[in-house]
Amino acid sequence: MPLRVLIDGTSLPVPEARSLWQRFGAWMNEHKGDLAGFAQTEGFASVHPELHGGEPVLVVSRSAPQKPYASATTKRGRPATRQASPTRPGRRR
Repeated sequence: MPLRVLIDGTSLPVPEARSLWQRFGAWMNEHKGDLAGFAQTEGFASVHPELHGGEPVLVVSRSAPQKPYASATTKRGRPATRQASPTRPGRRR
């Protein structure tokens, strides 16, 4: 699965995107939820993980403000959620 990075709307080449994702993952393992700290360390104003067409994308900006950490959003802005298993109506537990 390709890991994409958009910086102010421009895609990074795959090797650079992979490297940024690796640094992002390492940072988040050490600093849970600290998106702003990662962005600052990398010289950006903000970083937001999103899903575009079901694929992970880091959306990075030099000027857009950092938003609080939340579940990755889809390109349409909805949180990425799992579908719950269907339940049978009238079934008691």
